[in-house]
Amino acid sequence: MTEQPARWTEATVYPDMWSDPDVDPREGPSPEGELATLMDYLTNYRLTLRMKCEGLDPAQLALRSVPPSTMSLLGLVRHLAEVERDWRNWISEGEPLPKLYGVRDADFEDAVGEQDAVERAFLDLEREQAATDAVLVGHSADLGARIGREEIAVRELMVHRVEEYARHCGHADLLRERIDGRVGQ
Repeated sequence: MTEQPARWTEATVYPDMWSDPDVDPREGPSPEGELATLMDYLTNYRLTLRMKCEGLDPAQLALRSVPPSTMSLLGLVRHLAEVERDWRNWISEGEPLPKLYGVRDADFEDAVGEQDAVERAFLDLEREQAATDAVLVGHSADLGARIGREEIAVRELMVHRVEEYARHCGHADLLRERIDGRVGQ
């Protein structure tokens, strides 16, 4: 039997929150319009993932959930970098960019608890997010436009991005609670 960490949160206003509203970077005015709303949700989920990883050392970030799963917070960061690259391949006309981490599931399988691996994963994620965002900026005027060799509607891709980050932030909630007991959305 393994010892589980005690559940805790830094929030004092709402005990089910990650932090108090006055210090939560996701708090702010409600956006106007469809694109602004989609980008706001995407930005907030991206921030949530980073917040779930803050304060952990490389070994904790690489800690796997439960066997046989290979999921870890570091694996999620690497996976989302890989997914951002895949989305960019969908919406580009040129040759597809190669996978960042090699073979299928290498983003999870090879997520090791070493400082350089952690730094590289976060740099990869930032770079891939910025690159995909930059391509989509040119298509923001018409969310119904179909782009790239996949001919995917910009709106569909944006919703898919929000969904992907939201799902994995749910995983991050559970992974973080398992690591040190911290809870909150």
